[in-house]
Amino acid sequence: MNLIFLGAPGAGKGTQSEIIAKRLSIPTISTGNIIREALKNGTEMGLKARAYTEAGKLVPDDVVIGIVEERLKQDDCKNGFILDGFPRTIPQAEALDKMGITIDKVINIEVSSDCIMQRMAGRRVCPSCGASYHIKTKKPVKEGICDNCGAELVIRKDDKPEVVLDRLNVYHEQTEPLVDYYKKTGKLVCVNGEGSLDDNIAETMKALEDLA
Repeated sequence: MNLIFLGAPGAGKGTQSEIIAKRLSIPTISTGNIIREALKNGTEMGLKARAYTEAGKLVPDDVVIGIVEERLKQDDCKNGFILDGFPRTIPQAEALDKMGITIDKVINIEVSSDCIMQRMAGRRVCPSCGASYHIKTKKPVKEGICDNCGAELVIRKDDKPEVVLDRLNVYHEQTEPLVDYYKKTGKLVCVNGEGSLDDNIAETMKALEDLA
C-alpha cells in the first residue's frame, strides 16, 4: 500500500507513520529526516535547505522532489511506503503524479491549532537519528536521552512558539489545499488526531482497513 500522511506540523504524522509502517512492514519516508540529515552532513542540498528550515519555511520544490524520487527507487519501497511530509504543495503533488507513482490512500490527520501549539512545546528530537519524543505523551526511557542511539535530545528551532505560528501559517496557505486536491481523486480520508496515541492509531488503521 502506497500512502501519504497529511496534516499540520505537530499533527502526529511522524509518530503515526512510524508505528503504522512497522505494522504494514513498509518504510516511512520522511522528507524532514532526509533534509535534517543533509543539514547535519553539510551537503550541497543541506546548505540550500538550511536558511529555509531554520526560518520554518518550505524547502524549494526542486530540492525536495529530487530526494523523494531517488528514495522511492530503492528496493525497500517495492511493496509500499508511507510518505510523511511530502507532498507539501500542489506542484509537489503534481510532480509525484508525473513520476508515475500510484498513491492508494491519503490520510489527513486533523488537529486544532491550539492543540498543535501545546504539542510542539513539549516535543524533543534526537539530532543524531531523527527520533521524536514528547515530554508528556512519548517519553524516552531515560529523560533527555534518545532510546535508539543515546544522543541528548534537543528542542528543534522550528518547534519554538514563534516559528510554530509561522509554520502553521505556511501550512494553511500552501499545504492545506492538498486536502481538496486529493479529495477530488477519491483517495482522501480524514481522521481525528486529537485523542490518545492508541486511539489515533486505531482510527487510522480502521480507515485503512475500510478503504482497502
